Amino acid sequence: MTPDELLAQEFGTLSELLRAHARARPSHAALLLDDEVLDLAALDAQVDRVATALQRDGLHPGTVVALCAGNSLEWVVVFLGALRAGVVVAPLPPSATGETLAKMCADAEAGLLFVDGPAAATLLPVRDAIAAPWVLLDGGPDGRSFGEWVAPGETRGAAPGAAPEPVAIKPGDACTLIYSSGTTGTPKGIVQPQSMRWAHLRRGPLLGYGPQAVTLVALPLWSNTTLVSLLPALGLGGTVVLMRRFDAAGFLALAGRHRATHAMLVPVLFERLLVHEDFARADLSSFQLKTCTSAPFSPALKSEVLRRWPGGLSEFYGMSEGGASCMLEAHLHPDKLHTVGRPQPGHEIRLIDEAGRELPPGEPGEVVGRSPMMMTGYHRLPEQTAKVEWFDAAGRRFIRTGDLGCLDEDGFLILLDRKKDVVISGGFKVFPSDLEEVLRAHPAVAEVAVAGVPSPRWGETPVAFVVRTASAAATSPELLSWANARLGKLQRLAAVELVDALPRNALGKVLKRELRERYLLERPSGAKDRSKG
Repeated sequence: MTPDELLAQEFGTLSELLRAHARARPSHAALLLDDEVLDLAALDAQVDRVATALQRDGLHPGTVVALCAGNSLEWVVVFLGALRAGVVVAPLPPSATGETLAKMCADAEAGLLFVDGPAAATLLPVRDAIAAPWVLLDGGPDGRSFGEWVAPGETRGAAPGAAPEPVAIKPGDACTLIYSSGTTGTPKGIVQPQSMRWAHLRRGPLLGYGPQAVTLVALPLWSNTTLVSLLPALGLGGTVVLMRRFDAAGFLALAGRHRATHAMLVPVLFERLLVHEDFARADLSSFQLKTCTSAPFSPALKSEVLRRWPGGLSEFYGMSEGGASCMLEAHLHPDKLHTVGRPQPGHEIRLIDEAGRELPPGEPGEVVGRSPMMMTGYHRLPEQTAKVEWFDAAGRRFIRTGDLGCLDEDGFLILLDRKKDVVISGGFKVFPSDLEEVLRAHPAVAEVAVAGVPSPRWGETPVAFVVRTASAAATSPELLSWANARLGKLQRLAAVELVDALPRNALGKVLKRELRERYLLERPSGAKDRSKG
């Protein structure tokens, strides 16, 4: 079947689409990083080799491989090879602590763990807690290298021309296992079915993805935000230009050199690009669409992007858990920049009150949604899954977002506040409760609350407010250093503020908004940037 015929089907797989494009246009550049290029034929062949090696090692459809590494060609090849073998992929954030990563591997019951050198160094202290064998994507200590693993010799069935055994993949089969946050403790694993990923692919042509698209990928590959752009870009036969890590000058140079048409970014990266000295002279004329998600995107910033950056701008609102996704085509609706757009075709949003009752039009409430893009549930957590499900009068399943919003007269969603106190820092979620748990372990800490405050660099950053024990003499810098040494890179606190007492309401709940407002009143410029390493 041709790629177009495959995409017209109610259900199919990314692997099938990749194969069809490789046969139709084998020499077309598919994946670029630095000076290395994989055309579609070479990419498809490498995906076959990975799938064959996984089958050789006894991984079968439904089993899990964990992938913990920075951006690389090997990362993408392993991801695609696992999907071809019907194996579930759990992308893990290498910025998390070793203890957290070990807990994720155990929770996922990973049969194999792919890491690079930096991730391996993080994991070495907890190696005994990880049951899965390691494969080193870039060489390095204490494990098989990727080259040795993928092709140990013809006698073991992973020769360069080897083909995997075909597997039957159904819509409800698990495709990816996305962990909700790289934090202390064990985050929830979000089981995304094959049908959810197929829906992302089928949406791709509406966003301009296709054989002529050139997508610049600067975000970490392990993030679901990245995957919703990367997979349609590859699956629809386009070219993906990878960056190992984001830097504004490099992004602008690559965009001009490769005539980029698409990029997915988070708001803080738009800010960094717009203020960079190279922005005004960069050639961005080839852009057709920039997309943005994962964090609040201010109307002023949207307006500046529209004014200064050629091509369209679309903001997405949604969750890794799925449900309804809204899209704001900012270039078509400049009067709606205060909203996150309307539900996409086939997506439905309702607003409910605290008791779970559906609210009439015009009233604000918690946003719940349903669509073809919905998780199966949280991995091995049926009670947690039930908490985020809502069913309408007809018994149809919706996913609760925990966000408060209202719909305007044109059906555009306006977000009012986050129901939960999640901090969105650099486009990634940081959970204050996890940071509070770490600080409570310090003997000088009697009480602690963590709240997000504005940051010129990260968009938002966490600050801890600590009440010390009566006899403690620990200083703010000492507590900050102690806590950040125990937190993942994306979690680190910007500051520790010592307070006499935490403000509480009549029911004893800490008033984090009051803490945040007090902090900003004393420091109107916001939090100083913290290093994420």
